[in-house]
Amino acid sequence: MAAESKQGDSQQTLWQFDIIVAPGFVLLELASLVDVLRVANRVCASPPFTYTYRSLRGGDVASSSDAVVSTTKLPPQPKADYLFVIGNSDPDQPDLSLGRIVSDYTYRGAQVFLLSEAASRYIDENGTEHLATHWENASFLRERGARFEAKLSIATENGPVVTCAGMGATADIALAVIGRHISGPTKMTVADIMLHEQIRDFSSMQPFSGAKTTATGDAKLDQCIKLMQENIEDPLPIRQIVEDLSLSNRSLERKFKSFFATTPNGFYREMRLAKANNLLMNTTMSVREIGMACGFPNGFSSVYKSFFGVTPFVMRREKRQAAQR
Repeated sequence: MAAESKQGDSQQTLWQFDIIVAPGFVLLELASLVDVLRVANRVCASPPFTYTYRSLRGGDVASSSDAVVSTTKLPPQPKADYLFVIGNSDPDQPDLSLGRIVSDYTYRGAQVFLLSEAASRYIDENGTEHLATHWENASFLRERGARFEAKLSIATENGPVVTCAGMGATADIALAVIGRHISGPTKMTVADIMLHEQIRDFSSMQPFSGAKTTATGDAKLDQCIKLMQENIEDPLPIRQIVEDLSLSNRSLERKFKSFFATTPNGFYREMRLAKANNLLMNTTMSVREIGMACGFPNGFSSVYKSFFGVTPFVMRREKRQAAQR
């Protein structure tokens, strides 16, 4: 259902997010989602995401911290690719009873993400086992005599419906979703800008459980990516990285192919290009300075064009022209 819009001679896919906020919604959850989308749009050559704030009745909706969001009423025939429902501190809030709306979105092919109290309400009303919600809400369900235990991972998928713990884990969920539509290095650039050190997958346990998490679920792969991130300006040879990690080339290649569907060299190059693109869009550094800062002392423009389709000079000019419209 993603929309296609023309940009010059190229086509760009736009993924639409509808975001429902209930009265007293958790501002942290809304910001964690929207800022991931916003930063991704900033670092990508062509912004891939759009979002709309919605509510059952439309109009202004206040958060639990009194911040107010202007919303539009839910459409009778939704066309979004994703629906996120931001809960509040009251699982009994009538606006969280969204069974029909969830069905409207999933019927038209959208994936629905229910956060925290919205997840609790869905679990309570549907009696579905093995779904996640925030650990506080899981305790609430037990106190109500629920005949099942909610999972304590940060999210679980049940077909087109994903129930999530919410709170700070919302950023992990948002990063996982945008990772379906942008490259791994670009996703990590977004996480780095947000100072989000580790991206947890859905199966990661909520922090109170004491479970130790990693960025990828593989400690050696995490160490490799960290080495790459620390050596952008002067890239390390892959042979040196595998020696430092006490791995074989073949083992490291398998790890990158399994997690990122690319090679270590391909990932490293794209990580450097992602940083270069961010510098190009958001600083006044010269193209040569950017190339040097990202480990491309020679041939930066050619490498950039082979990946993004245009030279860095053209990309910077088009971005500035778009900002002036």
